[in-house]
Amino acid sequence: MTTRPEVPNLLFVGGARAVQISTAMAEEALEQARVRGIRTHIVNKADVLVDTPKVNAAADAVSAVDFTRPEETVAWARGRLAAGERFDAVFALQEMAQVAVAEVAEAVGAPGNPPDAVRRIRTKDLCRTALAAAGFAQPAVRLCANADAAAEFLGASTGPWIVKPRDAMGSIGVSLVRDAAGLPGAIALLPDAASFLVEEFVDGPEFSVEGVFLNGEPRVLAITAKEKAPPPFFVETGHVLPAELPERERREIEDRVRAALSVLELRTGAFHVELWLTADGIVLGEVHGRFGGDWIHTMLQHAIPALEVFGLVFDDMLGRSDGQGSLEPTRGAAVRYLIPPPGKLAAIEGWDEVLAHPAVLRAQLSARPGDVIKPLRQSSDRVGLVVVGADDAALARKLAAELVESVRFVVEDTPAERLPGLWSLT
Repeated sequence: MTTRPEVPNLLFVGGARAVQISTAMAEEALEQARVRGIRTHIVNKADVLVDTPKVNAAADAVSAVDFTRPEETVAWARGRLAAGERFDAVFALQEMAQVAVAEVAEAVGAPGNPPDAVRRIRTKDLCRTALAAAGFAQPAVRLCANADAAAEFLGASTGPWIVKPRDAMGSIGVSLVRDAAGLPGAIALLPDAASFLVEEFVDGPEFSVEGVFLNGEPRVLAITAKEKAPPPFFVETGHVLPAELPERERREIEDRVRAALSVLELRTGAFHVELWLTADGIVLGEVHGRFGGDWIHTMLQHAIPALEVFGLVFDDMLGRSDGQGSLEPTRGAAVRYLIPPPGKLAAIEGWDEVLAHPAVLRAQLSARPGDVIKPLRQSSDRVGLVVVGADDAALARKLAAELVESVRFVVEDTPAERLPGLWSLT
């Protein structure tokens, strides 16, 4: 008599946040687990579980656990093991869940990254210090407790400078300062000024590298070109994948990122590494042990036909990644964000035509007539997006721009004092 193989179990830490990009990614990940015969168990905060019913329904089990407290998540997982549940893989999409994932994986004996390595990349200045010590070009950075410490760093380094949180995402609180007079305004933007980072501004086009670990080795799937709002803020306004780069530069970027991931001791899951191409070469930016946001997963799955990005990670964690086919992009994709001028929105024209376009992979619009549009300061100030797929990256970039520009926002004049948080660093 043959014995039926045991069903593998995946612990999905953090599930989804109650926003479209997060729930869409979680639902796709759960579906890619389901078709592989993987049982899934989501843990998330109780209040967020209430707001993500479709994600919960797609999992086999759901438990209320505060994943932002890794020690509580580990204690919960050990309790489940004692009760007879088994976790063969531990996974998260959310940035804030990565430490819990590493600690739980270590506790239950599942594949994972060393917890110390994850804590290091989650703390931006510690990651920069580790990379610089290994010989990677890095901007000078200082962890500051107050404006005086920041001003001292400005006096000892080369400007302009970036002020940003030590631990945040979505461009929240990130701004440019050109001299000490700009520090108070930049510090006022921080979500928490108890401690913050000031680092030298890096001048050059920005890219990100998307990939996964297969059998412990980093596998680059694509390089993404970023489009950003001009200083003093650095909100991403679009992405193109794969980046239109000469072969030599592409290979150099891939080699540098693989080397950095090895130095940082990452070995499991996905990665999203930011960098600049400067006149002096490659300067590495933030390193993330997860997939990038901004619908990069959708772009990857169009550019690499038949790719299932989450399933690729699950297969590796479960020892199923042998015999992978080609993972090189053969098509192109792009996302462009909708950013109307500030003011009270009176009307939106041309959106239905965008939705009907056959190249559109994803489109969403959160603004409605009557809304007051904020000045662009952080990712949440963007009011919509269009993701397109095309035969190559250049065509995708052109088409995304044309579609976004075809949408007309009619905005009433609004006095500056009535716009939320309107002020200038210049």
